[in-house]
Amino acid sequence: MQLKDLSKRIDQLLEQSTGVLATKQSSKYDSNYVDSGALSGLRASVLSFIAMVYGKDHSHYSEFNAATDNSYEFNAKKGHAIILSIQNEIEGGWVFSVKQLITAEIFSDFLEMAEHLLSQGYKDPAAVMIGSVLEENLRQLCSNNDIDIEIEKDGRFIAKKADRLNSDLAKSEVYTKLDQKAVTMWLDLRNKAAHGKYDEYTKAQVDLMSQGVIEFLARVSR
Repeated sequence: MQLKDLSKRIDQLLEQSTGVLATKQSSKYDSNYVDSGALSGLRASVLSFIAMVYGKDHSHYSEFNAATDNSYEFNAKKGHAIILSIQNEIEGGWVFSVKQLITAEIFSDFLEMAEHLLSQGYKDPAAVMIGSVLEENLRQLCSNNDIDIEIEKDGRFIAKKADRLNSDLAKSEVYTKLDQKAVTMWLDLRNKAAHGKYDEYTKAQVDLMSQGVIEFLARVSR
C-alpha cells in the first residue's frame, strides 16, 4: 500500500462516515443519534486503518476510539472530524513512519538505492541497507501481531535482537519455519557486511538476498 492507496482508503472511510451521519434520527427524550450498527462498522474500519498507518499508541487511535464510543450524533461528528484531520495529513504528505517501510513509497526508494549500489559493485553497503530494511519490518510485523519487541533486563527495557524477533514471528506462525530459515540467512549476511567480513559472501549472494527480501516482505506484510 503506497501513499496513493492510503489516500484512496481515507476517501472511502470519509464516504462511509458521511453515510453514517445521514442515518441521523431525532429523539424527543435525548440527543439526536445515528444508526449504531453503521457507526460500529465505521469504527472498526477506521481504527484498523489508524493502527496500520500510525500504530495503536498514536493519539488519533485513542481519540477516535473515545469519540465513537456511543451512537449519538455528536459522537459520529467527532469521529468524522478526526477522519478529516487524517485525510489532511495524508494529502499533505505528512504521514510517514519507519515501521511502515514496507507499505510506504520510501521502501521502494531504499531498495532502489541498494540495487543501484549493487549495480555499481558495492555489495557491502547494499547488504547492510537491505538487512536494515528487513529488520525494521520484522519489528513492524511483531507490533502488528501483538508480539513484544522489547524485553525487560535489570529493570529496564531493551530492544529485542533481530534473530529473536524472527524466532518469535515464526513461533506465532506469522510466517513459516522455512521463511524463518531464509530470514536467518539474510540477517547473517547483513551482520557479516556490518562487521567487515566482506570476503565471507559474494555479490551474487547479495543479489539473491535483495530479491528474496523483496518477495518475502511483499508477501508477509499484506
